[in-house]
Amino acid sequence: MNLVVQGCRLEARALKDLTTLTGAEGIKRLGTNAVRLLGAQPHPELSSYCEAHELDCTFVPDDRRLSDFRLFVTDMDSTLITIECIDEIADMQGLKNEVATITEAAMRGELDFRESLTRRVALLEGLPETALGRVFRERLRLNPGAETLIAGLKQAGIVTVLVSGGFTYFTERLQKQLGFDYAVANELEIRNGKLTGRVKNEVIDGEAKRRTLQLVRKHHGFASKAVIAVGDGANDLPMLTAAGVGIAYHAKPVVREQATCALNYSGLDGILNLFA
Repeated sequence: MNLVVQGCRLEARALKDLTTLTGAEGIKRLGTNAVRLLGAQPHPELSSYCEAHELDCTFVPDDRRLSDFRLFVTDMDSTLITIECIDEIADMQGLKNEVATITEAAMRGELDFRESLTRRVALLEGLPETALGRVFRERLRLNPGAETLIAGLKQAGIVTVLVSGGFTYFTERLQKQLGFDYAVANELEIRNGKLTGRVKNEVIDGEAKRRTLQLVRKHHGFASKAVIAVGDGANDLPMLTAAGVGIAYHAKPVVREQATCALNYSGLDGILNLFA
């Protein structure tokens, strides 16, 4: 096995310590703050050392490369982008704290996602549609490495899907901006230029995310093992576990525990390093 080590800062001392700790036979440099330790072996102190030095360490089979994958599926809020859009929309109503508390509980898996979404969207009733544009222009930012990741996936010929328990207003714009092949999300009901406090059609929850992954995968004839899925909250777990590789990105503990691997400190482009 090889061990991919990466983070915001990878110091020479930490690299030396990890090489010794894992008995690695060699080092392949993947970037300024990323390396592949060749022939590395597990060690009981590895996780605690990496956490103390804010490093992501992921064991990857020697022969696994990006070319092994055909489909990439990612969550939006707090995964592709830095914010939870619904929390920022609620801030326009002076209700951010109330809505954010519900959001956080849902992402930890403490509340049913459908119920939590219904409660949160109801609080937005009467808000002008223009508030959505303000959130997109003024507050929405991509997580570090997002553009590099999507460009690398597209160069490798991988089909990309953005699936979100958030809203189509944002996914449609991000799809156009980044070039996603597919985008799926909830549609807010709007009448006379104002939000009604309801969602149109089916709610995109965890099961709908899994179903979207499966539909696109089967449509293209891809095997499950050829799928990478990325998310941060409990409602992402169904799609993460349906993928060949499920990645917890800066995720809640319940997600990190069940995902194939976790990136807690790296940017999204760290996904490319895993299979370089």
